Amino acid sequence: MNLLRTFIAIELSESIKDHLLDLQEQLRAQLSPRSVRWVAPEGIHLTLKFLGDTPAEQIPAVRDALARAAGESRPFTCTVRGMGCFPNSRRPRVVWVGLEEATGHLAALQKAVEAQVAPLGFPTENHPFQPHLTLGRVQRYASPSEVREIGQVVAAGLVGAVAEMRVTRVSLIKSDLRPSGAVYTTLSSPKLGGE
Repeated sequence: MNLLRTFIAIELSESIKDHLLDLQEQLRAQLSPRSVRWVAPEGIHLTLKFLGDTPAEQIPAVRDALARAAGESRPFTCTVRGMGCFPNSRRPRVVWVGLEEATGHLAALQKAVEAQVAPLGFPTENHPFQPHLTLGRVQRYASPSEVREIGQVVAAGLVGAVAEMRVTRVSLIKSDLRPSGAVYTTLSSPKLGGE
């Protein structure tokens, strides 16, 4: 069986990627060089649903489900704002920036995606959707003092509104894991209903 590693996400504009690179540079300057593996800005997306290993023959059904979810959703604007760590700043594993969207359209889009792909065998997430963009992942071999420092730097980094982004599409993306990093291919990118 031919399996594709897939996820559903909002792709970022070049200007947002530039802002994220600036933020990474600011953090990199304050942290031990080996403590965080930074995500290349071209590989950063706002993930709505990670599908994982998807049979190739199921891709058309996923595309159709995504088109339905997009059709019932309205375009919206998000603000990139705030910074944090998962699970928290005392035990950081992932460094992220947040996204705010006041109208509820982003949350509605994510719920529509979940509802449309669930019948295809992709279980609904049981934790609340927390929109974020991953900047980096703490290295497994980072020392306890480096890990503590990451949490402190991120917690102290007051990130106001970095940029705004108009969202008019949602994408089904294939991820090929390679030694040099993941290579992403957009398989489908339907417009949101109001566009």
